[in-house]
Amino acid sequence: MRIGINALFLQRPTSGMGQHLLHLLEGLDSLEEKEQQYMLLAPRFRRAYTVRAPQLSDRFREVEVVSALARLGGNVDQVWWEQVGIVLAGMREKIDLLHCPYWSNPVWSPWPTVVTVHDVIQFVLPEYAWRKISRVYFGMVSVAARRADAVITVSECSKRDIMKIIGLSADRIHVIGNAVDASFYPVRDAWLLANVRERYGIAPRFVLYFGGFDMRKNVPRIIEAYGRLPESLRREYQLVIAGRYQHLGHPLYPDPRETVRRLGLDGSVIFTGQIREQDKAPLYSAATVYMFPSLYEGFGMTVLEAMACGTPVLTSTVSALPEVVGDAGALVDPYSTDAISATLAELLEDQSKRDELARRGLERARHFTWPQVADQTVRVYKEIARKL
Repeated sequence: MRIGINALFLQRPTSGMGQHLLHLLEGLDSLEEKEQQYMLLAPRFRRAYTVRAPQLSDRFREVEVVSALARLGGNVDQVWWEQVGIVLAGMREKIDLLHCPYWSNPVWSPWPTVVTVHDVIQFVLPEYAWRKISRVYFGMVSVAARRADAVITVSECSKRDIMKIIGLSADRIHVIGNAVDASFYPVRDAWLLANVRERYGIAPRFVLYFGGFDMRKNVPRIIEAYGRLPESLRREYQLVIAGRYQHLGHPLYPDPRETVRRLGLDGSVIFTGQIREQDKAPLYSAATVYMFPSLYEGFGMTVLEAMACGTPVLTSTVSALPEVVGDAGALVDPYSTDAISATLAELLEDQSKRDELARRGLERARHFTWPQVADQTVRVYKEIARKL
């Protein structure tokens, strides 16, 4: 079977979608079954650059398509690719099935189509559909998802939301969770841990948040919860807010530094900015607690990464996060600053509880592997092919 894959995000390898695509391809290549051939269909936009998929076998072929609308700008370019360009490329490559690993499948396709819908944040949280173009675009891809032969999503939470919002039946939606890369493991090398702390100006003992800064990530409430800790704990543990600033000042991206200034926590909270990929595992490993009380996640990759690094996790009782964590994390109401603060204090004061959560987290993270994700994905391909 010749499977076409929308490989647009090979051009954005550090994004969440880019990482998901790269790891999925590596997982597919690792399977013992070698019946499938994969055409990695990618556009050539005016400002795009191509990142070659790493060390894949000859069953994977990269096919680049020059955009016909390069002069009209990135948004038009991308829609043309998703709705027209990829169909033309797939017809030329004589594919048997098309998989779009992000929410982008064409409204019309001459072959069976699988689309991965990671989450439906734009519909669950209306404030995320703030631009008219976004509403139009997501209306179009919603129609396309209803016409897909199968939808893959990453959690039971996302499945329920897709059923409710897009109106798909349960039998058309396949839950295949994400996985953790082998580069995330408990780092015990004292020199390496110290090196990472020095690079980002971090104290020896700290609580870590790592992620984005949009409002659902709940960063201001994290800072407020830290500010309510007993002074003795704040003296002992620094709060580290790690991640790249984007769109700060927009209503959807409140600047967390203003919360720090308002609470007078400048000496206790540090913002690292963007973290290098090779520093992520040491950063997680060095943290005493990783806190991620997000208001909504389709999956929650950073929680899984922290568990894989042996770091105790504090996260939310809502959305997909309880599915990912299971009994391996401390769950709190993310809307309650007092609950977040009290649970954090309890973890910081109880070494035995932290050790137990770390042990459970490591064990749970081992069940999320990319070969497993790839195997389940191929089963979806075959199920659709049998129905033809």
